[in-house]
Amino acid sequence: MLKGLGQLGDMAKLMKQAQDMQSKMSDIQKQLEELNVEGESGGGLIKATVNAKGTLKSLNIDESLFNPSEKAVVEDLIVAAIRDAQQKSGDRAKEEMAKVTSDLNLPAGFKFPF
Repeated sequence: MLKGLGQLGDMAKLMKQAQDMQSKMSDIQKQLEELNVEGESGGGLIKATVNAKGTLKSLNIDESLFNPSEKAVVEDLIVAAIRDAQQKSGDRAKEEMAKVTSDLNLPAGFKFPF
């Protein structure tokens, strides 16, 4: 007689999971802002630190590179260090997100909007 009520329970469970996921996503976003990753180039002469969201936090340039004739080389090394750090931060962000979403049984290849 009240056959359809079982589906309401499933819907409530689904809504609860969505709320839990939203809370976890908010927490992970905060963690990603605080998680720093360092990239480098030139054998460690240039080091860039970014958070796991890819925001540049600091840049360290070895003093030995401060020769005016090497300006273009230094600039290229800086760009390479930042790209390295951003790549590593993207990888780390994916790892952290996988920890949160692993128990949701999402379809393969499902991507969140960030």
